[in-house]
Amino acid sequence: MELMLLYWAATGLILVVGFVMLIANAVAGKPLKMALRTLITGVILLVIGAGACAVILSNLGGMH
Repeated sequence: MELMLLYWAATGLILVVGFVMLIANAVAGKPLKMALRTLITGVILLVIGAGACAVILSNLGGMH
């Protein structure tokens, strides 16, 4: 359970850092490549985590 909470915290942190980097780099006129990579990584982790949660929750319903 703690590992799942850690995963979601890390995913949220990656998304927030990606948004902050994107805004800061856009304002400063710097390249956005690293910020976009961070955002894409965060979205991929979000999709994988949501899918894993859906699978876990669907398996819990059939146990009774």
